[in-house]
Amino acid sequence: MQLGVGSDGPIRGRRVAITGLGAVTCCGSGVEALWDGLLHPSVTGGEVRDFDPEQWLGPKEVRQLDPFAQFAIASADMAVADAGDLEADPAKAGVIFATGVGGFETLTDQVGVFNEKGARRVSPRLVPMMMANAACAGISMRLGWRGPSECIVTACAAGTHAIGAAARLVASGRCDVAIGGGSEAGMNAVAVAAFSNMTALSSSGHSRPFDARRDGFVITEGAGALVLEDWDRAVARGATIYAELAGAASTADAHHITAPAPDGSGAIACMELALADAGITVTDVGHINAHGTSTPLNDLAESRAIGKVFGEPGPLVTSTKGVTGHGLAAAGAIEAVAAVLTIHHATIPPTAGYEEPDPEITMRIVHGEPMAWDPTAVLSNSFGFGGHNGCLVFLPPS
Repeated sequence: MQLGVGSDGPIRGRRVAITGLGAVTCCGSGVEALWDGLLHPSVTGGEVRDFDPEQWLGPKEVRQLDPFAQFAIASADMAVADAGDLEADPAKAGVIFATGVGGFETLTDQVGVFNEKGARRVSPRLVPMMMANAACAGISMRLGWRGPSECIVTACAAGTHAIGAAARLVASGRCDVAIGGGSEAGMNAVAVAAFSNMTALSSSGHSRPFDARRDGFVITEGAGALVLEDWDRAVARGATIYAELAGAASTADAHHITAPAPDGSGAIACMELALADAGITVTDVGHINAHGTSTPLNDLAESRAIGKVFGEPGPLVTSTKGVTGHGLAAAGAIEAVAAVLTIHHATIPPTAGYEEPDPEITMRIVHGEPMAWDPTAVLSNSFGFGGHNGCLVFLPPS
């Protein structure tokens, strides 16, 4: 990753190793459940399955944490456990965790209490439960990490942005270890009604990324977390290195609060900047984990942007949202975990729901069955409401 540009050109930072993964998704709790769900599609978005918060939290903590924070802490715990004995200096260990709306379930519940029972019955825990930074704060307190603890709130690009920012902490030397990820628990009746009324949700209930029949996204909830570590430190302690996070980028469309820029300029710039940050070219990328929401405008705009950057047919493309649905700020984090797993397992999951090609979309979409591949660079895309774009570049460990 680059730290800046000097008179002699780009100033490169330390290499960033990914040594731990954690996920809470509609496929179940844990990275294994996510991977199995992607390879053998049987669900499409919806609520997190098989999640018992008391596996990670005491009864009092469960009562005092909104589900989005519960998901975040559980995914971070999994990632840290997966990373092994980190022995991190608390002052040089940080957390950058994202959410789109924070404790929305708690907020709507307490608004109901206020309306029905009056002000004196509103919970004094409302503010710490609803605030967007509750997840990153909870992870930091749980681990005792005293480095940066920050929250990024950039809609559906937030999880990707958080991972990129956490990696930059390691690359710059500010932290030796950092956790990056995103969490969302937005399957509240009010939120679902709002998305439905703006016609963003699939009326058929199916997530069909890039398919000619796509008619909107299927909402979901969950969290994803990655442990990011100084490469030399990870090697010295004998850690399993899943991949290298080599590049990250962020741009804005500056176009519309919900619709992507029709010419894809913001997405194009973001992908190009991420590749430059990683020090690679378009020919080095073998796979793209696309944002692929199953909405008509997004999928067409993204495919056009990918075509302009990589040419046609370009790299192999998949969207995991055919299985995981759209988890808002958690989406990019969960997809980053999936992208790393495609390298680790040398396998690309199929795009569930893709059956009828759209003649306007000419990418090489992996569908039907998982595809074995010889891993090269993987690009993971996230594009959010507000025109926020985020891209990550992962390389096989070497």
